[in-house]
Amino acid sequence: MTFYLFKKQSPLFFLSGSTKKSMPEVWWQGPGTEEKIYSCTSNAVDTYSGPSYPHASIYILRLRSKQQNTRATVYLHEGLGPSGTFPLLPTDPRVHTLGVGMTSVTLSWTPSTSLTSLPHTQKNYDYCVLVNSKQNYPSLCGAREGMSRDKDRNKKEEKKKRRRRVTAWPILKEWWWQQWESYPETQSQLSSLTDEHTDLQCVCQGTESVCTVSELLPDTKYYFDVFVIDRLNRTSMAYKGTVAQTHEEALPAITTLREGELRWVTFHGRGSSSEQFFSFHPRGWQQSGLLTLQSCGGGEKVKVTVSSKGQVLTSQTVGEDLVHICAYHRRGLPSLPSTLQIKSFNRLRGCNTVTLAWMGTEERSLYCVYRRKLGSHEAEAGGVSALTAPCLGPESRSDTERVLCKYFQELNPRRAVTTAMIGGLEPGMTYVFDVYLMRRWGIPIKYASKMVKTRKEC
Repeated sequence: MTFYLFKKQSPLFFLSGSTKKSMPEVWWQGPGTEEKIYSCTSNAVDTYSGPSYPHASIYILRLRSKQQNTRATVYLHEGLGPSGTFPLLPTDPRVHTLGVGMTSVTLSWTPSTSLTSLPHTQKNYDYCVLVNSKQNYPSLCGAREGMSRDKDRNKKEEKKKRRRRVTAWPILKEWWWQQWESYPETQSQLSSLTDEHTDLQCVCQGTESVCTVSELLPDTKYYFDVFVIDRLNRTSMAYKGTVAQTHEEALPAITTLREGELRWVTFHGRGSSSEQFFSFHPRGWQQSGLLTLQSCGGGEKVKVTVSSKGQVLTSQTVGEDLVHICAYHRRGLPSLPSTLQIKSFNRLRGCNTVTLAWMGTEERSLYCVYRRKLGSHEAEAGGVSALTAPCLGPESRSDTERVLCKYFQELNPRRAVTTAMIGGLEPGMTYVFDVYLMRRWGIPIKYASKMVKTRKEC
């Protein structure tokens, strides 16, 4: 909106005697002179004051709209000093940012001079806060017009979205408006701003000058404006707005996995909050991968979810048994034994030897057997503490504990049983035996520990 203020000076005469009007009509006697005093282009509140001129003058105010559907309000005040029509801003008219979070921003501002200097009129004033993602508005009138244009624009967009069956964002038009108390005097002035946002809340009320704006989007720039409103005169003044960007969402730490890498994952604490994230980038055009997992916590289970580009590929619970998870249906999945239990034969148990059996696979693989003798106290306690954890590999064992290694292969999985007779044992002693399936790639597979006691007398 552009307005011009002119002074036109010319002799006048009055034509009286009209039967149609009670007041005389004013006519120009000559062209006179016209001088431009002041001009301004803005959508904010602007004030002009100047010296008085001879009485034979007329002041002309011309308003020119630069946009359609523009409205303007003009106030005339005679005399010295403020008119009292508009609320007064403090010496520091800025809106300050006290704190910024991921979905909220806390604001503060110096109270209006109208409230601090005239206590008896405090009930006539209110603060209103506006937040949007486009710009700061220097006046309530400008904000109203800006919102009106956005409303028309968004109506058109919503019609297009309905045709495409797309759900609109819950926070309408990305505007946030709050009027703390509704009064008949201000309802007519602010109804266009508050009608569609009455469900939003703010901690500030009435004349409080601290406000926390919530329900914002993370990592988004917002513009905040504060208006002090005179409900009696239906006028307002705008503080100098501020800009703040909400914080980014806290992303979890992601660890990169390398091909063929053996990694131990330790969870600190229990519950759904105990989780870790890993990333793996397959090489080559096949973009496939194989993930081998096993829970090392005894009877505890771990839930593993594999996703790609935001789409969940598989979700599986992993326990003591070894689990293979394939991404993109990788071919050549290595076979696993049908069971990881070790069997001992009582009839083949001697004073110095025991015979063990376990299931193998149809692939040619190396199997190594380890033993450990238990002391009398461990044997009496049942040997529970002596059982090796399911995830401990042969690298954790002493070479003196290894008793044999053998290759085995059986094309028929049902008949893939291999045995080994372990000698050099002491009579009447308790031993714990462990079998490891040593593969050419990947982590070794550990069978469940087996505790056997040799015969005391033979």
